[in-house]
Amino acid sequence: MTRICTFLGAAVVGIFLLSGCKPNAKPLSEIIGRVWSAQTVKEGTTTVYTKGGASNAKAGYVNFRLDLSSPTAVSYKEFDGNTFTGQWEVQESAAGNTLTLKSLTPQPTGTSGTIQFTINSASETELVLTRTTASQKTGGTINNYALVSP
Repeated sequence: MTRICTFLGAAVVGIFLLSGCKPNAKPLSEIIGRVWSAQTVKEGTTTVYTKGGASNAKAGYVNFRLDLSSPTAVSYKEFDGNTFTGQWEVQESAAGNTLTLKSLTPQPTGTSGTIQFTINSASETELVLTRTTASQKTGGTINNYALVSP
């Protein structure tokens, strides 16, 4: 009887120990480290692009690309076809997560070579960003991007 109780006790403890182990969560930079294209884009409160939409106000977003597939290098192609290269980094904090594109060349209009986004949500297939400063190219609006990775 003692052996059975000892065995059952050890089994219960083992189950608790194994169930308490969680796999390490991937770092955010690894989750978003891929190529992204636009699913929907809002300039201010106006939706100007929806992937597959027939009457997009800014059809150029079909070519939008945010390439974060390199651990530090970024290639950023805007709706007007201009492409910028530089560095990227993620900052994670309790107050919120940010994505910073920096040392961009050529410098995007009105940016001094840096564009920062709030990361609203992120998975391996969808990334939702809000630009933290107004874009001169879009008439001074704060833009929201729902991006997808095929």
